[in-house]
Amino acid sequence: MNYVLSHREHPVLDIKIDEVTGAIIELGELYAPARLPIGVSIKNGKVDRAILNNWWLDRSIPSTRFGLREALQTLQLSNAQLLLTKCYGLSLSDQYWIYPKKLTLRWEDINFFDNTFSEDIGKILFGEVSNKGEICFVSPDNTSDGWLKKKWIISDGKRQLIKGGSNPAQQEPYNEVLASAVMRRLGIPHISYKLTMINELPYSICDDFITRDTELVPAWRITQIQKKKGNTSQYQHYLSCCEYLGILDISNSLDQMLTVDYIIVNEDRHFNNFGVIRNANTLEWIGAAPIFDSGTSVWYNKFTHMISHMAKHPSKPFRSKHSEQIKLVKSFKWLDIEALSGIDEEFREIISGSIFIDEARCDRLCIGIRNRVKQLEQYVRSTVN
Repeated sequence: MNYVLSHREHPVLDIKIDEVTGAIIELGELYAPARLPIGVSIKNGKVDRAILNNWWLDRSIPSTRFGLREALQTLQLSNAQLLLTKCYGLSLSDQYWIYPKKLTLRWEDINFFDNTFSEDIGKILFGEVSNKGEICFVSPDNTSDGWLKKKWIISDGKRQLIKGGSNPAQQEPYNEVLASAVMRRLGIPHISYKLTMINELPYSICDDFITRDTELVPAWRITQIQKKKGNTSQYQHYLSCCEYLGILDISNSLDQMLTVDYIIVNEDRHFNNFGVIRNANTLEWIGAAPIFDSGTSVWYNKFTHMISHMAKHPSKPFRSKHSEQIKLVKSFKWLDIEALSGIDEEFREIISGSIFIDEARCDRLCIGIRNRVKQLEQYVRSTVN
């Protein structure tokens, strides 16, 4: 079917989408080159369809999402990519969308920031079977990423994301709250997470930090604007791309992100869960996005006896070990290590209500966090002397 890819109220490009695979199979007239998704290039006057298609399919729910197979069976769909057109490609992370070329739709009447949306898809992704018959597909859940169970809701007018944990400890929601506490103490821009319980399972909940006038551009998209030179590190390449785009103070924000990830032993800070924010109207860069999505940390997937601050913990996105990645931090002048005094006891209070984390695990986790802070303090001192 023929669609118009749009950015807010601006038509960007005519596209044709395969109704079987959900992929973009043909491109038409280009209306607004400046509003193409970041990283989508134009070669010899033509938009690179392969890159655009990668961007488009990346908007769909990943195949690794918990409960996706069962949800697709309920929805009678062969793959998650087919959900994209059913919600017009709308998201709560940016302002891109599509509409059938034969229809006349207005951004003001359809975007999820100003208008309500169905919770049917979210409920189905959470294993709830709809009893009302016809399912409404117009939902931002169709364009949510990540492997953990999640859904969007509207509460008191706010768009909020609810995200679950994984077996056996269901620890990720508690880790999000801990990360929020660490960054609150250190004065680092971040998204605040709280705990909520659904069917006796813990979930984290946070407000959407994107508005109708802003959008998140993941770091991955930023890295696609220039070809990385063979001898350039991923870290330097990202800085170079940001500098090319005129995005300021990225080095400082990376210092803070890498430091926090070191403390909480974050294993999954990939290029799609950090990035920058831009003004969706003027296309001007606002700056680094506040830190979010820090749940896959604090030994979340380790057996209790394996929890140790001394281990060579895996890291992303720039180095494979935290002990090496922390060396990328250019300055610790902003760091008030004393502000983290007692963070282990605050974490104990956070996880005290969990029925999935016993006392032995709780003790190991709290000791581990306390020792990570000490380890960081020792490293910072060694860089000064």
